[in-house]
Amino acid sequence: MGRFDVAVIGGGIVGLATAWQLQQRRPDLRLVVLEKEGELAYHQTGRNSGVLHSGIYYRPGTLRAQNCRAGKLALEDFCQRYNVAWQRTGKVIVAVNEAQLPQLELIYQRGQQNGVQCAVIDADRLRELEPHCAGIRAIHVPESGIVDYPGVCQKLAELLRASGAEIRLNFRVTDIRQSADAVSLDSPGGAVEAQQAVNCGGLHSDRLARLSGQLLRERVVPFRGEYYELLPEAEHLCRTLIYPVPDPRFPFLGVHFTRMVHGGVECGPNAVLALAREGYTWGTISPRDLFESLTYPGFLRLLARNWKTAIGEVHRSLSKAAFVKALQRLVPEIRAEHLRPCPAGVRAQALGLDGKLLDDFLILRHERMINVCNAPSPAATACLNIGRLVADEVLSDQLAAKSVSSSKT
Repeated sequence: MGRFDVAVIGGGIVGLATAWQLQQRRPDLRLVVLEKEGELAYHQTGRNSGVLHSGIYYRPGTLRAQNCRAGKLALEDFCQRYNVAWQRTGKVIVAVNEAQLPQLELIYQRGQQNGVQCAVIDADRLRELEPHCAGIRAIHVPESGIVDYPGVCQKLAELLRASGAEIRLNFRVTDIRQSADAVSLDSPGGAVEAQQAVNCGGLHSDRLARLSGQLLRERVVPFRGEYYELLPEAEHLCRTLIYPVPDPRFPFLGVHFTRMVHGGVECGPNAVLALAREGYTWGTISPRDLFESLTYPGFLRLLARNWKTAIGEVHRSLSKAAFVKALQRLVPEIRAEHLRPCPAGVRAQALGLDGKLLDDFLILRHERMINVCNAPSPAATACLNIGRLVADEVLSDQLAAKSVSSSKT
């Protein structure tokens, strides 16, 4: 059994950022990162659209708003320092009719409150920025950008290993036992013991939290986002990032256009219930995962309120023509022949019993475990700041434990 000061479960961008922040503050710590797959950043991080979010959408005062702003600046500095690909492209959030203008104004006001550099622009200015985009008004966010999130993970892993931390792949945590002075983490291939553990398990974070003894009413419900990419001859139709005004009745941002940091333009995503927590296609089904989703009262309440929208999302998933029609609201010149499918992603979204998706990060402590139970977008943008907050929590607990130990001697 390996023995460590801190074990971090999850080799995605939040887990690696947490481990790195711990190493930066306490180089003497014995750290291990445990990842169930054979490679890092395999799930949400590796399938991320690569957007550096500005923080314009989030309610002022929430962890998402605060950490997105600070995290974005920290991540830009990290990428600049370690030569990870990123670019500040700018972004437009586009209203295509009068009915969307009040929601556009609300987003703009949030941006102002959150300290985001943004401006409301008219149709003429929109055409200057995005000549092929249709809209009557928009918000221009010059500071939005794109980044190579898997590249960030590779660099974090390189820095961690260079400092002496261990990264164990193919280590799937199947049991967690807490005692007075340690946390034991079991897997089919071995075990690890640590003074403290951090759960950054993403799609499985709620299950890991419950294994640790955490009382958690919320449940992760997986939503699959499907994408197309523009063929090279159509890439000129999008210069930067083109987003719609999101529907306030539904918790996702709607299909949009994203220029990628290594070239190309992605279009999407829609949002449909994934039939497995790692269900990247309709053919990937986990009876356990699907049963949990369909019998969870929170999901049934969400579906009851949003069934018309849900039907539309499924229609866009099954019909390329419907997907194209949604894209044409923003860029009318888009045609089906301009698009080819690209890999889908699954979003780990915590859902409450009341049927409301948690719109903020949820980080809970249970004895020697810290559980990151909900870290939806913009968690990748905010990863370094989320990692800093979790690291501060870990280290404050270690200082308290040392104080108690010293008082006994």
